[in-house]
This record gives sequence, C-alpha cells and structure tokens, in this order.
Amino acid sequence: MRTEEVLAAIATGLWRWDNAAGTVTLDAEAARLLGLPAEPGSFREAAVRSRFHPVDWNEIYGVVNLAVAEGTLAEARLRIVDERGEVLRTVRSRSKPILPEDRTSSAYVLIGTLQEVAEPQLGSSGPHTPITGEWRRSREAFLLDAGRALAEARSTEEVLRVAASLSMPGFSPDGLAVFGSAGGRLTVIGHHGHSAGDEEPFTDMPLETDYPAAEVVRTGRAIYLPSPDEYRRRYPATWPLARRFGRQSWAYLPLVSSGRTMGAWMAAFQHPVGFSPDERAVLSTVARMLAQALARAGVAETERELSLGLQRSMMPTLGPDIPGMTVAARYVPTGGGLQVGGDWYDMIPLPNGRFALVIGDVQGHDVRAAGLMGQLRIALRAYASEGHRPDAVLSRASRFLSGLTDAYEGVTGDDEPSAPRFATCLYAEVDPETGTLDIARAGHPDPVVVSADGTAVIRQTAGGLPLGIETDSDYPTTRVVLEPGETIMLCTDGLIETGGHDMATGWTRLRPVLEEPTEDLEEMADALVRTVHGPTSHYRTGPLADRREDDIAVVVLRRESARAPEAPARRSVLTIAQAEPERISVGRQLVRELLHDWKDPEQVDSAVLMVSEMATNVLVHTDGDALMVAEVSGERGERRLRVEVADASDELPHKRRPGEMASSGRGLVLMEMLADAWGVDPRGEGKSIWFELYESTEPGELGELGELEELGGLGELGAL
Repeated sequence: MRTEEVLAAIATGLWRWDNAAGTVTLDAEAARLLGLPAEPGSFREAAVRSRFHPVDWNEIYGVVNLAVAEGTLAEARLRIVDERGEVLRTVRSRSKPILPEDRTSSAYVLIGTLQEVAEPQLGSSGPHTPITGEWRRSREAFLLDAGRALAEARSTEEVLRVAASLSMPGFSPDGLAVFGSAGGRLTVIGHHGHSAGDEEPFTDMPLETDYPAAEVVRTGRAIYLPSPDEYRRRYPATWPLARRFGRQSWAYLPLVSSGRTMGAWMAAFQHPVGFSPDERAVLSTVARMLAQALARAGVAETERELSLGLQRSMMPTLGPDIPGMTVAARYVPTGGGLQVGGDWYDMIPLPNGRFALVIGDVQGHDVRAAGLMGQLRIALRAYASEGHRPDAVLSRASRFLSGLTDAYEGVTGDDEPSAPRFATCLYAEVDPETGTLDIARAGHPDPVVVSADGTAVIRQTAGGLPLGIETDSDYPTTRVVLEPGETIMLCTDGLIETGGHDMATGWTRLRPVLEEPTEDLEEMADALVRTVHGPTSHYRTGPLADRREDDIAVVVLRRESARAPEAPARRSVLTIAQAEPERISVGRQLVRELLHDWKDPEQVDSAVLMVSEMATNVLVHTDGDALMVAEVSGERGERRLRVEVADASDELPHKRRPGEMASSGRGLVLMEMLADAWGVDPRGEGKSIWFELYESTEPGELGELGELEELGGLGELGAL
C-alpha cells in the first residue's frame, strides 16, 4: 500500500506552500479537505486562501512566521469555508518551514499535512480549540494591556516592573530575568521572582558559555525547555545553576530591536508548560514588545543624561556666600526632546565689590536656543566683568545677540530659512551693604518684592525691547532698595504661565506661595516649582486653551536682618520722571498692593486719590522728577500708612480758592478732608509733601470721593 493511500485512509492530506512563487501544491486528499476538486494539482495562493476562514488565516500567518523565526513546527486548527462563507469542516495543520540556504531572503517553502478534526457532538465537551475559543480573546486582551503598559514605561526600571507584573493567560511565569550583552559577556539587567544575590552566577558570563540565554544572544533564536530533563540533556554544564530554583519549564527568547539582538528574556515556570504554538506566539510577542520598550527607555535615559550634562555645564553655581544676603535658584526644563531650552540664570562678581544677578529666556525650547543661551550668558559675563552699568551691559548684549542671530539666519540643518531669535533678560546690580538693586530690564517680567511681613508686591520697573530686536536699544535703570528681611524674586515667564495661565492668573496662583512665612529660601524656591509642577498644579489650571509648557528659571534673593522687628514695615520707593507721567498709574497700583489687606477699603481709595494728586502736582507745577516713598508700619488692625512725595522745587504749596468751574486747585482741600495727618517739610534741596492714614480710624464720611472728583479734586494729570 502506498503512503498516499494510507494518508487518505486516515483523512490526512499533503500540501506544499511556496511562499516565493505564491503557489500551493495539494494532493487529492488535501484538495478535498479544502473544498476543492479531489485531485492533485497546483493552485494559486489566493485560491487556497479563500478556503480558510479569514480570522483563521490571520492566525496561521502569524504561527508560520513564528515557526520561521524559531525553526520549529507550525501547528494550528483552521476552519474551511465554502463559496458562501459557511464552515464545512475544521482541519489541523502541521507544517515545517524550509528556508533557503543563504537565509538572506524572506522566501520559504512550507511542507506539511492537513487532517480533519472531528467536531464534538452537541452537549459533549469537545477538545479545546485555541483559535476559536475563549483563549484567543483572553490572549488578545492581554497583549493589548501589555503593549499599552510597556509603551508608557519611561525608564529601564519601569519596563522591568511592568514585565514582572504581566499575567499571561493560562501559563503565567513565576520567575523572569532580562539579560543584556556587553563586550562579549552576558549581563543581568533585571530579574523578578528571585532572591537578592541569585543573579551573581549569571552576571558577567562569557557568551561562549553553554547556557540558554548566552546561546539565544549568540544565535538570535528562541529556546524552549518544557521539562528539567530537557534542560539537563541540552545544557548539562549549567543545569546545576538552574536546578536549585525548582522550576519545571523555561523559555528563553531573543530581545531584538532594529534587527540587532540586544539581549535575552527568560520566563521560568513552576508548572510544566508544553509551549504550544499559541503559547510560543504570546511569549514571542511579549519579547518583541519588551525589546522595543527597553530600546526606547535606553534612548530616553541617554537623552536625560545628555540633558543633565548640558544643564550642569550651562547652569552656574551661585558662588560663595554673600555677607548679609542669601540666594537660591532653580531651573526646570519642561520642553520636549532633550529637555533643554533657552532659560538661564547667573550670578556674576563685579569689579566694584558688588555682584550681578541675571535671569533670561532665549526664544525657543530646542538645542539652538540652548546654544544661543550659552553664548549670550558668556557675553553678559564678559560685559559685566568689564565694570559696565546695567543699562550698558544690556545694550551691548542686545547688539551681540542681534549680530549672532543674523549670522544664524538662513543656516539650518536642512538648508531652510531660520528666523532670528530674541531673548528677554533682567540684569540687577546688587550692593550687599545698602541692599540696593539697580535693575535694567529687556522685555522680561517684573520682579516681585516680598516685604518682611510677607506681603508680595510686583515691583514695576522701567524696561526696553527684548535683546536682539534692534541693534541699538536703550535700557533705563530702576533702583529698588531691599530693607532688612525683604526678599526679591526674579523668574522667567514659564513660572507664571505654565498650565494655561496668563500673567494675571499666574501671579494670583504664585502670590500665596511667596507670602507663606519661611526662613529657608531653598524651601521657598522648591515651593514655587511645586506650585507649577507638583500634584496640586493639575487642579490649578489656567483659563486659556493654549497649554504649551515652557522652561522655568527662578532666583530668590533675601537681605538678612540681625533681628527682625516686632512689626516689620512694608516700604516701597518709586521715581516718577517728568517725561513719564504715565508712571503715576504705577504709583497708584503700588499703593493698592501695599494695602491689599487694609481693613477699610475706602481708606485705600482715599490713599490712591491723594497719591495721584500729589504726584500730578509735582509734574505740573515743578521742573523736576517726583520721588514717592510709601511705608506701612505697626501691628495689623492698628497700622499707619505714610506716603511722601518729594521734589527739588523750593516753592511750597498753598491753598487756593478755585472758582466753581475750575478744574484744579483743590489738592490741599482733599488732603485735609481725607488724611488723618498731612504736612509739607522743606528740605535742603526741595520739599516733601506727606500724608498719613491710620487703620484704627473708624470709616468716616469717605464715600463721597465721586463727588470730589466731579468738583475737580484731581489734578490735570490725575486720570493717568
């Protein structure tokens, strides 16, 4: 009896599938099983493929590819359908892929058998069919969850933790290990289900060792060991190392990324596992996902290390301690990619014994922005070390950056035009002995001054265009005096606007943090960053739809006091130049912020009105600038506000009797009506007009300010 007759008697057919030619050769029994005419012949792949259920075809395709990769048998159950798609029968296929000798192409020939599988009778328990059963759905759900979890892992440690938590459907391993290779030796990257120190015999093992993981790394082919006897037979040299763990089955799979075997993954089982094609498919898929996740994590860790290196090389240390002052700073990169950007801060010793604080932000969050930032920082240090004043330092830096971006313009890696970059910057020359800061600002956010009693006020300063916009720009200087116990905070716009905030809502979010009592500046700096990037920041999102993140740089400087007074005073100084009458509105806002917690809001309105009147009269009736000094002192509830406006004119103010239609001349009348005390003090050069308000005063007839304004109580420029 011939072999074909024997196979036909047991309903088994032969087939030969040539992947390169796209043809399938069938004997008579195989053709019958596939619903074709029962005679031998060669068919196109499409004709045979149409006889398989579409879902099962996808399954057999994956099983065959797995068998090709591992050099094993391809085994699966397949449903055969007719032209209308109705299932005729179920067959079992067992095939062996034959690869070409050179192994350089993806072509192969599949030779195997097809055998009909008897369907179970209704009500009986039939054999498990993994292709069409619940196992398939469980496997697909598991692979989806595993892929999502591994894709979200950002470090090697996270990848290993995810791999250890995987629960495979029906055959979960209880021991895992990930091996790497370096310098021709096997290393253990991580493991799970073992005690500390168990990995030592497998660490630094030569790849020539007769050990399954080493062979997988050498050959790139998976190894399945379903029993201890199989392990002992194939790897007698290293069997004693594995025997002590008491496992029953092992799978060693290659970790392949970008066509390169980067290591091996071991899954060990306490119970026997037969490693069916479906189980091997699950393990192989997990190994591929694990390899990709480890490769991504390695790239991310390399980028983070490069980012930290760039930050360490570009960000300065704050230098030695400064007598009488304390400084703290933070830099937080929040851009993508290498997490480097254009924000920076610096502290520069000056030839005159003072020091300079610099904070800035180069446009962009890429490597070019970081490069420009480094060059600009060096230029600022050079100009400052030459002894130039703050305005001159920024003017030279703007000219430097303008020339630098002109040289970069049109020169990019892909030969596309590149727009010039600009930078915002705040430069402050600090005198530790007197607490004065001479500030020049180039399009940068204003500093914030925190008084000794914890009141935070935005200190508005004069400023110019951002650096690099114009070749020749002027940067006026503003002097700010820090009293003992006061703190000044400099920051980039990322600290304010991160999380969808604008400048107004961002300041509202930061103000409570700055006003929180703390003696440690480092703690204050950390609290500012946590407010923006900590867990609570997710509940403090801003009103804007645009939520693009930005880098953050922040510097806080405090003038220490030998002994804090019982009731620290709030004090602020502002110069209002003749050529800048609009700064009267800055003075009004400054007084409002100083009195933000004053008991009587009508007194606050009165103070703002009197400040506007006094400053306006100086600008209208004299030829010099006005210097305003505002101070709040005393215990809460019994405080005193004193505001002085000084000028260089010797002419003293006097009461006038304006006519009914006059638009001015009632300033002193307002002072008498609204102030608890007021006066005029002559000085060596000029005079000082002052008034005082007492918080303990009960609210009086102060609700008639609107009527006073209608009567012309405000000066000519009072509406500014």
